[in-house]
Amino acid sequence: MDKQQIVVGLDIGTTKIACLIGVKDEQNPGKVKIIGHGKVKSVGVEHGVVRNILKASQTIKYAVSLAAGQAQCSVTEVYVGIAGQHIKTKTNRGYVSIPSDQDYILEKDVDRMIAEQHNLLLDEGDEIIHIFPQAFYVDTVPLNDRDPVGVSAKQLSADFHIVTGNKTNIKNILQSVKLANLTVKGIVLEPIASSMAVLTEEDLEAGVALVDIGGGTTDIAIFANGVINHTHVVPVAGKTITDDIQKGFSVLPDTAERLKVQFGSCMPEALDDVVIAFPGYHGQPKREIEIRTLASIIKARTKDILNFVNLEIMQTGLQKQLVGGIVLTGGGSKLKDIVNYTSYITGINARIGTPDEHISNPDDKKGQGIGDPIYATGIGLVLYGIRKLDEQIQSEPLPEQPEPQPEPIDPGILDSEPEPAPEPTPAPSKPKKKSFFKALQDYFDRFLEKGDEEM
Repeated sequence: MDKQQIVVGLDIGTTKIACLIGVKDEQNPGKVKIIGHGKVKSVGVEHGVVRNILKASQTIKYAVSLAAGQAQCSVTEVYVGIAGQHIKTKTNRGYVSIPSDQDYILEKDVDRMIAEQHNLLLDEGDEIIHIFPQAFYVDTVPLNDRDPVGVSAKQLSADFHIVTGNKTNIKNILQSVKLANLTVKGIVLEPIASSMAVLTEEDLEAGVALVDIGGGTTDIAIFANGVINHTHVVPVAGKTITDDIQKGFSVLPDTAERLKVQFGSCMPEALDDVVIAFPGYHGQPKREIEIRTLASIIKARTKDILNFVNLEIMQTGLQKQLVGGIVLTGGGSKLKDIVNYTSYITGINARIGTPDEHISNPDDKKGQGIGDPIYATGIGLVLYGIRKLDEQIQSEPLPEQPEPQPEPIDPGILDSEPEPAPEPTPAPSKPKKKSFFKALQDYFDRFLEKGDEEM
């Protein structure tokens, strides 16, 4: 298989490392076909941050080898997700003046304004990862169009949502991938990748809060009117719930995880009074626990997570604009009754977001189960890469065509006076409006070029 057509997404999480290999499905426009996937237990990662570079690289190499074995291909380049509690956000307004001899705003003016955001004063040790324009203003007047290119103006300004991360943590991710003999082709903020996998353009326009509950972090991305308004990473997630169960019942971590997955719920009041039994450690007597007690432990920590989510939504003031409600994804979204409990805590309708709508083979032999919410980030990374591949193909120059030969001239027309040619009336051309995801890709590219130089 032509490796140029292959896209690889690498989700480096706290509890798992997942590698997804996909190709564009020519028979189903807008969808990808997953030809290989590998998922292994994560080692060396805490709360979304790589702590042990060597151990993480070994686990990455194993996950990639599993996926490559299924796909029967070699993997050299990957798109990597980035999250962790070191991620921060801030807002800023930027301004640029339009030259007096220029009739309208050009793409370079927008790029210049975005580039100037890199001069912001940041916390020590942080660097800018992404810069997202939220709203544009032309001569201080709000612009309804999200693309200001082609608009006549003397001044352009914009409100920006800026995502930063710790330099050391970013470097650790890049180094762990490099030690696995792989090249980072692109870095994408994980909640953005997940949104590409489980949300549609209609969702972004309607307004949604994406909540990706992973193992080590809960990633939040809030969209309204087609643009991203807020991102946040909460250092409390599924593993925290498992740890509480382990301590509450004095069991091993694997046993606590199985109890959570098989019998867990975050609404004990909705459960029957049932006792469950499981084998004791190394031949010890059976253990028995009440399922409502298990659910009470889960509920307490889930409430903490959802209170964080609700606080972030309330701080943006966008709760009434979330027509699409809250979209839960990630492994934590599989917890029983979490949709109802989310709606109860936040007062906003909730649903589960899965990536299966974007995959043409979510349940075939090789792709069995990849439509599961736990693969939302990985699938989103593949989708991002596929869009980048399409973009590169479209930008390639067309093959040279032979120059047309002039047709023979009828001697009769030489006796007649030629009609005057009409005066050309050129109009300023304006590029097509960028979709939300296309705009994201441009901002990712700027960061990647900077990151590659630093490596």
